[in-house]
Amino acid sequence: MLAHAGGVPEFVSTGLVGLGVVTAWIGQSRLRGRGFGSMARPVAWGLVAIAPVAFVASVVVPTRLWPPPAAVRPRSTASIAFVTPTPGQQVSGNMLDVRMQLKGGRIVASSSTTLTPDTGHIHLFLDGAIVSMTYGTSQEVPVSDLSPGPHRLQAEYVAADHAPFNPRVTSSVVFVKEGP
Repeated sequence: MLAHAGGVPEFVSTGLVGLGVVTAWIGQSRLRGRGFGSMARPVAWGLVAIAPVAFVASVVVPTRLWPPPAAVRPRSTASIAFVTPTPGQQVSGNMLDVRMQLKGGRIVASSSTTLTPDTGHIHLFLDGAIVSMTYGTSQEVPVSDLSPGPHRLQAEYVAADHAPFNPRVTSSVVFVKEGP
């Protein structure tokens, strides 16, 4: 109800909250002598007792009857590997030519919530920070700001919704940035 997701669970939750409010109001009105005079006092006490039960049920019942769907991630048949740079490759200059090989998967150019194990795109990370979400297997990555020494490049083939497959489809390579 609080998230406004809509649908049957929200309708049931809202109905139970309403039931709690109405039963509490009727019971309290009778007990305070402000209305419903023909109602027996034990019935009024019963209505007051039912109100908190309805409030608790407004949270418990929808989640028990309509549990949220499990976040099941697709399992991919794909594999990804770096063609360049090669492990330990010495890199100089301002740009790094990155080429990857994707087997068993197909790159799609648009995001989608319709997930299949063989469609997605590639996220590229340099030293743990994302540098691109690419729709191809080759690109130029700026390296002019990197300090001299080893750096880790990681590629992850992700589903069309930008979230990882289960298990993750990744590859990494360490290259060495040459000093000035």
